[in-house]
Amino acid sequence: MPQTAPTEVDFHFDPMCPYAYQTARWIRDVREQTGLQINWRFFSLEDVNRVEGKKHPWERDWSFGWSLMRIGAMLRRHDPQLLDRWYERIGRELHEDGGRPHDPDRARELLDEIDAPAGTFDAALADTTTHDEIKADHQRVLDAGGFGVPTLFFADQALFGPVLVDPPFGADALRLWELTIGWLDFPHVYEIQRPKSPADHATINQVFEPYLRGRDWVSINRGKIVEFADTAGKSKEDSP
Repeated sequence: MPQTAPTEVDFHFDPMCPYAYQTARWIRDVREQTGLQINWRFFSLEDVNRVEGKKHPWERDWSFGWSLMRIGAMLRRHDPQLLDRWYERIGRELHEDGGRPHDPDRARELLDEIDAPAGTFDAALADTTTHDEIKADHQRVLDAGGFGVPTLFFADQALFGPVLVDPPFGADALRLWELTIGWLDFPHVYEIQRPKSPADHATINQVFEPYLRGRDWVSINRGKIVEFADTAGKSKEDSP
């Protein structure tokens, strides 16, 4: 474990990613127990796995995860806590309730639920600089050699993961936190991966059933349509 535990982390997410959402649940619990500062940052699965010939998400009038992040960028300008509440609320809507926060009408309703400033929805979509904020956060991950979410930055070190389906809480959450930040002591340890058994795939699909029910897109990884259980935060959330 590092000599001094980090007091803040930049957490890059795409609101459409069910794995990032579960990891966010865990790290929020760590925050409650330790006072950790979480700086929410963006990453676009829509763009990183864009199929050749399809529009970039910023070229569309409305693009599921990208547009929700544009709203998040506008909220972050007002108060980072609003972005925290926005991500939690739209994530819960999709990944636990099987709803469709990526539907514009529903997104407006959810903004009202978190007491966002009046006019946030229209202001975010009218302001082209919200595209720029997402692009900058996204590019930071790519420049670090990253490829998906959740990606965590601790100063100049980036870690992909932990990738979770059943996030731990309480003492177990702190134990996983200690294991995660322990990687910072070994900057040339690049990867440990647990293979997924058929039982694991069944668990993943069971836990993420609300997401599968709520999504309106096909998941794509490196230009190929894939089964959901294989996407692990690397799939494209491809809106029309």
